[in-house]
Amino acid sequence: MTTISEIFRTFGPDYMDRFGDDMPQEHKKAVDAIMECRTHEAGYAYYECEQCGKGHVVYRSCGNRHCPTCQHHKTRQWLEAQMNRQLPGHHFMLTFTVPESLRRFIRSHQRAAYSALFKASSEAIKKLAADGKHAGGDLPGFFGVLHTWGRTLEYHPHIHYVAAGGALSTKDRTWHSSRIDFYLPVKALSKIFRAKFRDEMQAAGLIHEIPPDVWETEWNVNCQAVGESSASLKYLSPYVFKVAISNNRIVKVENRIVTFRYKKSHSERWRTMALDVMEFIRRFLQHVLPTGFMKVRYFGFMNSNCKVGLDTISGLIELAHGFDVEQPVIELEPWQPIACPYCGGALKLRAIVLKNGTVIRPG
Repeated sequence: MTTISEIFRTFGPDYMDRFGDDMPQEHKKAVDAIMECRTHEAGYAYYECEQCGKGHVVYRSCGNRHCPTCQHHKTRQWLEAQMNRQLPGHHFMLTFTVPESLRRFIRSHQRAAYSALFKASSEAIKKLAADGKHAGGDLPGFFGVLHTWGRTLEYHPHIHYVAAGGALSTKDRTWHSSRIDFYLPVKALSKIFRAKFRDEMQAAGLIHEIPPDVWETEWNVNCQAVGESSASLKYLSPYVFKVAISNNRIVKVENRIVTFRYKKSHSERWRTMALDVMEFIRRFLQHVLPTGFMKVRYFGFMNSNCKVGLDTISGLIELAHGFDVEQPVIELEPWQPIACPYCGGALKLRAIVLKNGTVIRPG
């Protein structure tokens, strides 16, 4: 099967020759890392089978967060950590999307616009959660994941949030639960989201670059009941440490044409799309984030700086429900240890050779 790394190694140098002078530095670093990943240029680890004694060389991953080859371990670690932080009770997934006419502007001002998307959407949630007509608590808890691609790699920035179904009131120290099937009104969220994003762009001095019709368009916000949070966590985890497309969707590469699979929204039928390889790489790279930008953010009592711990929140939720809620079940497949392909024996790490030639031997 053709992989994204192989596509970059084969056609990346051509892409760099054509467009390198106009590419952001983050894109150049991503291209270099993906081309180098799991090759001798990245260094290697040397293992020895404890059973049959055979040696094995495993090329090291690049560690770049946009590389599709080496993010599985980080995805698993993040999912485990979030599963262990789950709260009892019902949850919701909220999705904040911007109008299509705003996408070009956001792509050209990613750092400022992505930060504004997080701030505007999270403050909209906080504002309505505190309203007595809804949850009526000034301390909700939720986290968001920035997602910038659609199913065919087009640029489509939006944020998914997973929110506990209710909010803590710091005034009476009680948990105010929402309805199981309703959290916050999406039309009101949309208006607040749009207004706060406009305020952020005004403060950044960028408002004049945005098409005026954007402020007359209804911004799409969706809020869906998801029951306990585990299903949403499993849905979001691949997007936390993945960019745009995975290797298993690549069908073939022939005559500089990349063919890949995708599904349309609300359909389970696989379709295929064919793109010129230069266009495929361009679409992939437009989802590379600014250096250091945090694409996962935690708010309210889910923020690590909150003085109210999750154990306290969990207890208050159980109390509010008369202890008629269960702690979420944590179900993950166990880690598969690395094994010898010849005899199945355990492999022991003997040495790590870094890309600069430095050899590290375990104590």
